[in-house]
Amino acid sequence: MPFSLHQGDALAVLHGLPDGCVDSVITDPPYNSGGRTAKERTTRSAKQKYTSADAKNDLADFTGENMDQRSYGFWLTQIMTEAHRLTKTGGTALLFTDWRQLPTTTDAIQAAGWLWRGVLAWHKPQARPQKGRFTQNCEFVVWASKGPIDGSRNPVYLPGMYSASQPSRSKRQHITQKPVEVMRELVKISPEGGTVLDFCAGSGSTGVAALLEGRDFIGVEKTEHYASIAADRLTETIRATLTKDDVVLAT
Repeated sequence: MPFSLHQGDALAVLHGLPDGCVDSVITDPPYNSGGRTAKERTTRSAKQKYTSADAKNDLADFTGENMDQRSYGFWLTQIMTEAHRLTKTGGTALLFTDWRQLPTTTDAIQAAGWLWRGVLAWHKPQARPQKGRFTQNCEFVVWASKGPIDGSRNPVYLPGMYSASQPSRSKRQHITQKPVEVMRELVKISPEGGTVLDFCAGSGSTGVAALLEGRDFIGVEKTEHYASIAADRLTETIRATLTKDDVVLAT
């Protein structure tokens, strides 16, 4: 199978994986974008932060959204250190974040041994306008590498900004789900036939994108509900992309 999906704690799962088994780490960790104050951090769940009260699609909650910046930075440093071990020399890491956690994220990724390369922008066209203020219609992707990058190994020219709306209505299966069209572009940083790791897999969008772009995928998701959704989406993607050449008839 071109993918494996693990349901459990990311640090524990990654600890059991072998050195140098992935080409790119692409993930959307629970960066607690709503935790500006102690009250917001401790009294609201992820679902309350990211969905409106009148939302018609009832989405399951997930844990990890109640850390303050210091705790988040400590956790992210630990897990990105483990991810660094799993990544081949010259491999890459891409982490989603927002403006509040951007400094913490860049600190943690460097403390974990990665070479910070820059910041990408994901523009969300349907962001809500704010009277008297600038619209917060961007999230960011901090990217880094494990040592120098050999451009000849994966000779792609990728943009530094992407524009797409978050999935909505029945297509939205996770509170913080990312659009597959954006993820398909991001996974191209991994060489063709390479392996992408997402240790906060959610509903599996990174994995779906990786499979569609001819990459293998390793996913880890702590919440059982979302791990089940991810497994269904990944399996369906495999079925939809199979050709006759991929099938061997047994007698």
